[in-house]
Amino acid sequence: MARLNLLLLIAVLCSAMYLVHTQYMSRQLFTELHRVELEARRLELDQDRLQVEKRAQATPLRIEKLAKEQLKMRTTTPAITQYVRQDGTVIPAVAAPAPSTTTPAPRPGASRGAH
Repeated sequence: MARLNLLLLIAVLCSAMYLVHTQYMSRQLFTELHRVELEARRLELDQDRLQVEKRAQATPLRIEKLAKEQLKMRTTTPAITQYVRQDGTVIPAVAAPAPSTTTPAPRPGASRGAH
């Protein structure tokens, strides 16, 4: 009987130690979960803030201002536009007016004789 009692005592002690260990691990995991959830919330807030900053940085007026000031770009006009063919020749965007080679139309009644 003493052996059985000793065996049961050892089983109870092992079970108690396992229970304590399981509760300890459970608390550690819960603490880690809470920490990760806080980090996720912080990252979401950072992402939202960065999205707002990105939209503010990408306004058309700001981009145009940066292009003019920092990159020294200018608005396109037909006078500065050139088109390049596949063979590398350049076509001016605004063609010079061709000289007029047509003869003026006769005035009504000028070529006809008076009757």
